[in-house]
Formats: sequence, structure tokens, C-alpha cells
Amino acid sequence: MIHMYSQTAQGVLVPFSDVLQENTAYGCWIDTRNAMKEDLDRLEQEFGIAEELLADIMDADEQSRIEKEDEYTAIIVRIPVFDETDEVSFFTVPLGIILFSDKIVTVCQKSSDALDDVIRNRVRGLSIRNKSAFVLNLLGRAALTYLKYLKELNKRTNSIKQELQRSIRNNELIQLLSIQKSLVFFTTSITANELVLEKLQKSPFFHFKDNEQDLLEDVLTDNKQAIEMANIYSSILTGTMDAFASVISNNQNIVMKRLTIVSIVLMLPTLIYSFFGMNVEFPFPHSARVVVWFILVLSAAASVLGAIFLNKDSGWKEK
Repeated sequence: MIHMYSQTAQGVLVPFSDVLQENTAYGCWIDTRNAMKEDLDRLEQEFGIAEELLADIMDADEQSRIEKEDEYTAIIVRIPVFDETDEVSFFTVPLGIILFSDKIVTVCQKSSDALDDVIRNRVRGLSIRNKSAFVLNLLGRAALTYLKYLKELNKRTNSIKQELQRSIRNNELIQLLSIQKSLVFFTTSITANELVLEKLQKSPFFHFKDNEQDLLEDVLTDNKQAIEMANIYSSILTGTMDAFASVISNNQNIVMKRLTIVSIVLMLPTLIYSFFGMNVEFPFPHSARVVVWFILVLSAAASVLGAIFLNKDSGWKEK
């Protein structure tokens, strides 16, 4: 879906009517999210955006980069997305920022909190007339969104760890695996975005003023902080999963050990009964009742002695 926005003299974003589309001298922002085929066709026909570029932006695995064309400059970055219905709730998608001389077009296959914050005028100093500042503010908001999602992932990890300490179940382990995937996505995407920011800093197509240089440094700092947080949380999660894997393996060994002891203890009476089932002479041949009790007592004694002997060296009482 395509939405158009303009900016008032006070710097507030407002919907931009299609009737005023020709009055783009002051700049406008065309925001395209959850793009359908008809939206992409409109962007190609009305705004002259190359079909190949739009296909790259809609590719979920597309990496961050900068392209310079005759009529526009295209920047592809990756922004964080939260979708509870997805198998991996936190992931990243490509965001295309196409800079024309009189307008800015953004294309994203999903909706994101970073873009929502811009539309809701939560970004200070945002100007759609100053394209370099717009890009920096948008990337800065994306970096802050990464930090917010990383904190949320850390909270979920701690909650799942508490559940696992009470009972190790497959559901919690699958959730940890999902969080680990999210952290990998975040680390890869933030690193790629940082490379784009460094290219912007050196690119001859962008000329940053002094205040914009400060903004660029702030965005780079936020990105580095997000990378460090993602790496730290990923290392902690990897260690946690390894620890729980060791606990599961240890518990399995204890259970198998106990089952082995039970099997051996139950085998001793079977051995005794099998022995007396052969053609051997019974003790106390004149009293069948005494013979039965003798075999029962002998079997019970063998089981108790076997249990005591095995328990001494097997660690039956381990917890």
C-alpha cells in the first residue's frame, strides 16, 4: 500500500493528497509497505523506478548497499520487524530508500516500528526536504528499534530459562532456538547497515553539514552498540543452550543407569528360578512349602545384595 506524506512548516508530517502530487517542489515522502504487485507496477510506471531494483528490495535475503542511477540514488538497508504470527517473531527485511531530486520513496515488504515512529512524528529534526538528514534519521530510528528488540529478546530469554530450570521441555528449547535465529539475523543486518553508513560518509553523492556529521556519528554509535549487544546476547544464549544440553545428557545418563540397575536386580531372581527349573535335586524334598519359601528367600536375598552392591558404585542417590 502506498501512502504519501508532506511536511508542514513546523516539521510535522501530514498526509499528502494525490491532487497535490504535482506540487513536489517542497518535497514529499512516498511510503510503500506491504507492497502488492499493483503497488510495484505503479512505482515503476509513475516514478520511473527500475523493475530490477524493486525486485531486489522485495527479496527477503537482499543485502544492504548503495546504487546510483541517472534519476535517483537508491539505498537498501535492513530494518527490524516484529511479527508474532511468524515462526521467528523477530527478523529483518530490506528497506529501499530511493532519493529523487524532489521526493523520497521508501519501499518495504513489511511494516516496521521504525517507519511507524517516523510517521507518528517521533523523530526529532526530521526533514523530508533534506534527504541526507532524512536517511540518517531513518537509520538512527532503525538502530534504536534494534536496541529495543534486543532488550525484549533478552527478557524472553531470561523468562524461558526460568521455565527450563523447573522443567526441561521441547517447547522452551524451540523458543530459545527461535531467539538465537533472531539474534543471528540482527547481527548480520546491523553489520551490513554499518557498512552502508560508512559508505555514506565517504560517498561523493552525499554532502553532510556539521550537524549532520554529528548525527551520522550518533547513528554509527547506536549501530555499534546494537552489534555489541547482539553479540553478547548471542554468546550468552549459546552458553545457556550448551548448559541445558549438558543437563539433559546428564539426566539421561542417570536414568539409564538406574534402569540398568533395576534390570540387573530383576534378573537375579529369574536366574535362580531358571536354575531350579532344570533337572536338579531340590533341597528339603519332603516339604514343598519349605522349598517354595527357600527359593523365595534366596531370590529376595540375591536381589537385595545385588541392589546394595550396585548402588554402592553406581551413584543411585545422585540427583
